[in-house]
Amino acid sequence: MQWLDALDAWLAANPHWLGGTIFVVACIECLAIAGVIVPGTVVLFAIAALAGRGHLGLGETLLLGYLGGLLGDALSYAIGRSLQQNIRRLPGLRSHPQWLARAEGYVERYGVASLLVGRFIGPLRPMLPMVAGMLEMPIPRFALASLVAAAGWAVAYLLPGWAAGAAVRLPLPAGFWPQAAVVAAGMALLVGLSAYSAWYRHARTTLLVAACSFALLLALLVGWPYLSALDQGLSALIQEHRSAVLDHWVVMVTQLGDFRTQLYLGGLLVAVLLLGRQWRPALFASSTLLATAIANTVLKALFGRARPEVLADPLGSYSMPSGHSSGAFALFLTLAVLASRGQPPRMRLACTFIACIPALAIASSRVYLGVHWPTDVIAGILLAASGCAASFAVSQRFYRLAPVPLRVWWMLAPVFVAWLFSALHALPHAVMRYEY
Repeated sequence: MQWLDALDAWLAANPHWLGGTIFVVACIECLAIAGVIVPGTVVLFAIAALAGRGHLGLGETLLLGYLGGLLGDALSYAIGRSLQQNIRRLPGLRSHPQWLARAEGYVERYGVASLLVGRFIGPLRPMLPMVAGMLEMPIPRFALASLVAAAGWAVAYLLPGWAAGAAVRLPLPAGFWPQAAVVAAGMALLVGLSAYSAWYRHARTTLLVAACSFALLLALLVGWPYLSALDQGLSALIQEHRSAVLDHWVVMVTQLGDFRTQLYLGGLLVAVLLLGRQWRPALFASSTLLATAIANTVLKALFGRARPEVLADPLGSYSMPSGHSSGAFALFLTLAVLASRGQPPRMRLACTFIACIPALAIASSRVYLGVHWPTDVIAGILLAASGCAASFAVSQRFYRLAPVPLRVWWMLAPVFVAWLFSALHALPHAVMRYEY
């Protein structure tokens, strides 16, 4: 690994090349054949750690990695589309035909879901876009999957390195890393158990998810006073990298999760379902959203946790759990359940993965703006996950949820347009509200 040390030393002496290097390495990591040979994961972590030492902000690091990954996907897809079966004669594939065979079987079996899930499987990641092109997957479908998967990949592969570099530059409170490891392990257990149970059609998948989410929520509600190092350290790290330009966009995202906005959206969602004579989906959606909102309000009053003192005019309500986080995840998980009815397990996982992206953006915005502690946001996510899973388990026990017809989804389109416009309409006032 001497070359990696030399690269790190050269970038430290020439930090103006750091952004371009992240872009190029991310592209190579996602490029067919090259991504299998080059240890891009290790290089990305090292470069991201260097960026976190103050040479490059988190937003720029993630954006450059995201764009580089998209370019690698596009080039790989173009190679597969143009060469078709001739890619089997490319250098590297002639001597390692198993690389292509495995990726080909994965795409043929799981379709577009393979691009979402396989993005996080090292040997498959650079081969799947090329195989998708070879099998002539429609360009719009591939582009949408790539845009979504690359976003999650950039965060998963660059954020840990950047945070490690920032931790070296900004000493974190004692106990930060052990506390972060415990919380990360708990969330990884929930995600892994949920994905494994759903993928292999476990008979009690929903009950397992509900029980695991609820157990983790209870543990967090009891143990949050012992996670102060995690809360203080992560909040300080994020606040240090706030910028006026990024504030504007983050406030727009957080407005999408505002209580009044979500109330209107949830009400319109249920109304459209009733109008489309979808009685059972309407009952499931209303019970999930209402139960999550009530539970969040009760827990906030019960714990009475004070918010971080970051804003010039701090919010007066209590902090735990985060209402934006619980409401956003309850809404989007409900939509994922309704959209995936009648679909195979791989499509259900893909729907859930896609639904979590906007919900996670809303939840993360609360920590960035300094109005919630990280554990508040995690508690909100767990509350929504347990509530949605429990509501779905009850619905499956007493009444089966049928797939929602396509015409109803078209009726919902104006609802989401109105949701976006309502958030944009309140943006000027909201920006002033979140000044610090």
